[in-house]
Amino acid sequence: MQIQPIYMDMKTLLSGRLFRIPEYQRAYSWQTKQRQDFFEDLKKVGRAGSGTEHFMAAIVGLRRKKIRIQADQFMQIEVVDGQQRLTTIAILLKAISKELDRKDSVQSRLAVDLEELLVKRDKTSPLLIQTNQDLSNHFSDYMRTGAHPAATEATTAADRNLLEAIAECETFVQEWIGDGSATLVDLVDILRNRLTLILHEIEAEGLVYTVFEVLNSRGLDVTWFDKLKSLLMAAVFESGGGNKAATIDELHQIWREIYRTIGLRQILNKETVRFAGTLRSKVRPNRPLDEESAVRELTSACGGSPRKVLDLCKWLLSVTRAEERVLSNHRWRAVTTIVQARLVAIAVILRGFSQDETTEILRRWENVTFRIYGMADKDARAHVGDYVRLAWRISNEALSAKLVMDGLSEIGADYPVRATVKNLINSNRYEGWTEEVRYFFFRYDEYLARKRGVKFNESQWNKIWAEEPSRSIEHVRPQSKGPWTASTSGVFVHRLGNLLLLPPGVNSRLSDKDPREKGKEYEHCGLLAATEVSKILKKNNGKWDRKTVERRENSLVRWAATVWVD
Repeated sequence: MQIQPIYMDMKTLLSGRLFRIPEYQRAYSWQTKQRQDFFEDLKKVGRAGSGTEHFMAAIVGLRRKKIRIQADQFMQIEVVDGQQRLTTIAILLKAISKELDRKDSVQSRLAVDLEELLVKRDKTSPLLIQTNQDLSNHFSDYMRTGAHPAATEATTAADRNLLEAIAECETFVQEWIGDGSATLVDLVDILRNRLTLILHEIEAEGLVYTVFEVLNSRGLDVTWFDKLKSLLMAAVFESGGGNKAATIDELHQIWREIYRTIGLRQILNKETVRFAGTLRSKVRPNRPLDEESAVRELTSACGGSPRKVLDLCKWLLSVTRAEERVLSNHRWRAVTTIVQARLVAIAVILRGFSQDETTEILRRWENVTFRIYGMADKDARAHVGDYVRLAWRISNEALSAKLVMDGLSEIGADYPVRATVKNLINSNRYEGWTEEVRYFFFRYDEYLARKRGVKFNESQWNKIWAEEPSRSIEHVRPQSKGPWTASTSGVFVHRLGNLLLLPPGVNSRLSDKDPREKGKEYEHCGLLAATEVSKILKKNNGKWDRKTVERRENSLVRWAATVWVD
């Protein structure tokens, strides 16, 4: 079958077609930089004059079926590449339609045209573009009603990207109006008639991935994750024999779940490929593979076998879910900022140890990692090879749980806890250490709850985890009072003994108050470490001096020496 790429403008592309983003494709992932680049392109076209066009990109789509809506026929296209631009343009057109003046006859007609383009007139009012992973209906609701929540209300990375796109498109439209050099009608003209593209409209799915690869080799902007999927799907389509259709259906289901998981967190897009390739490397690596090397490692392992492709894709889904589990654990945030540490945790989860063994291994991993990167303040370049080699061995060798824990202890051997905790004394434990402070006092509150035989306050800690750590870290002696550097006199405000965690609202309310005014708030905030400080203040009649801070700090350090052990 020959492929006839068609050069066209955006108006031609959007006429007589309905676009669907299948669930086995990634969710909308453009971020501010990509959108701002697109907006700048529109401004340049506007400034260049009416005869200027701007070539946008190639669109690759799979022809599915014709759909009748009233007296019109539309070809349904499954978008293989180009959904980021198409989705952004649809959002921008909706933002424009909201601002067009209904009292002006030209703008009123244009508004109707745009509304009928974006939402077809039918009992089900189908959309021009049906997105995937829009489980919260943010895109569809915006297309139909123009309403949308703030991006801060998003619960997944995919939702946040969409809501930020809506807000930025609306801001761009307002700025276009405010500039005054061109009208909204001019902007629609640019979008419809002066943005051009090449459409590759294909009927056979197997051919889609071939076209995708050709375009990618010519510089198409595509993630390595998407390229990996394309290579694996193409290998199955090009293979002979077997129940190919059933394999393709199963692969679609797997990739739908992969992209759904990736939609929860943007970082998964790149790291899943790197981690999967690193753990499946034929030779034990000393650092995580880059994306290109990882894709090469993974595709070569399949050798064109549909069964091996299927098994690999199932394993990719497992890797994606394992990393999401690691990243979604509030408790581990202070240790999962380190890439090589995340890799070890993922290898442990994937290995299939018993639940008790997994818990025990991850506890040691957590303690060793916090000693190195938290207490000892080592940066992310430290022990890369040690962690990566251990992760690979966990994945590729039949290491027992004991051998894994011995391997972790060996990595942490140079950081014995009783020596490492001394770094916490009279040092800056606020600036550059906010995530670690939150984690430290979370563990301390857990300890106090067990010690007193009371229920741990999950409700208050959920509020703390939901905000930036700096919004919950309380300086008993206010920051504004100083001093801000360690000294032999006065209360160094950033030292550990002067810090505690409070719910965000309480923290902001107390702000610069004197310690003696804070005691009652500490007592009733629901956090045990704060209650402990309130008792100290009451015992000292509100006095919070250097000696008091040192006593509290020494107590915390002695406790830490019993907790972050192997």
